[in-house]
Amino acid sequence: MTDRVYNVLFLCTHNSARSVMAECLLNREGKGRFRGFSAGSQPSGRINPYVHDLLVRLGFPTADLRSKTWDEFATADAPHMDFVFTVCDNAAGEVCPIWPGQPMTAHWGFPDPSSAQGTDAEKAAFTATVFGQIQRRIQAFVSLPIASLDRLALKRKLDDMGKTSATTEAAR
Repeated sequence: MTDRVYNVLFLCTHNSARSVMAECLLNREGKGRFRGFSAGSQPSGRINPYVHDLLVRLGFPTADLRSKTWDEFATADAPHMDFVFTVCDNAAGEVCPIWPGQPMTAHWGFPDPSSAQGTDAEKAAFTATVFGQIQRRIQAFVSLPIASLDRLALKRKLDDMGKTSATTEAAR
């Protein structure tokens, strides 16, 4: 067993919903083996209020959460990332910075809680559904035997996880 802590950066365009939920979930589900971060290409400057309310209700620490640019993680003095995951289709299609250390990358797309329509209750319910999808993906990720997989096998598993549709995950 290794004592290594893996740093993981979750990217989304506005860094206000999906990437923030993934960061929080990884920090909890990773049980000290993983450290989650999040950022965006065009940060909104705020956390989605439905995401914030959900995280508070579920007991996640939120005081230090903020919407930030991915440029903060592309500098020489930034934490070294072992993994970088895009969680929205827009960010996956953008030209990302060059990440120091050549982290493993994959695209794990999820629906955007910020695009939810309807009443406040419907928007909150949609946000909770996306949260559940992200949680299942994070749980699968932290259960991977990372230290015993070669780089190619690990990359294949990460890509395969990203191909799992939200519909398939919701049915689990």
